[in-house]
Amino acid sequence: MNEKNKMKELKLDKVVLNIAVGNDEAKLLKAINLLEAITDRKPIQTLAKKRIAAFKLRPGLPIGCKVTLRKKKAREILARMLEGVDNKVEKRQFNNGGFSFGIKEYIQVPSIPYQREIGLIGFDVAVAFKRAGYRVAERKIKTGKIPQKHRVSKQEIIEYAQKNFNIDLGEEETEE
Repeated sequence: MNEKNKMKELKLDKVVLNIAVGNDEAKLLKAINLLEAITDRKPIQTLAKKRIAAFKLRPGLPIGCKVTLRKKKAREILARMLEGVDNKVEKRQFNNGGFSFGIKEYIQVPSIPYQREIGLIGFDVAVAFKRAGYRVAERKIKTGKIPQKHRVSKQEIIEYAQKNFNIDLGEEETEE
């Protein structure tokens, strides 16, 4: 009974870096260049899904870009991004399945130098976790459901992040 259940171990599934710029092509090119400089991967453009006349948006219009990282590269980038927020993530930023946080300006991350042609842009970082066996819900043929007891809970993610990434939960934890 001392052995740990391998099916219950948490795994870092993916890290997604996202920049939303709205209806501004010049800013979008700067955002793409920034994500490429940070990750050494080519970002994809995100497209508008709804028409919002006040913002001059229509379906299919590029409004942002994102990069999805997995495995070793995801772990490296996440560690670098957490340095930018001094390893402080509030408890309310965690949810079932992952956590996310924003970086106001990319120069907050110590390993990223300022680039004059890009200017100052902020971005969001979203982190997703999973367990072994999640493929059952994602596969194309004979998909199944993941039972509630096998899903990743908020508390498990907080414990994992504190242990593996030295995350500080900040002042909000003391209020409860």
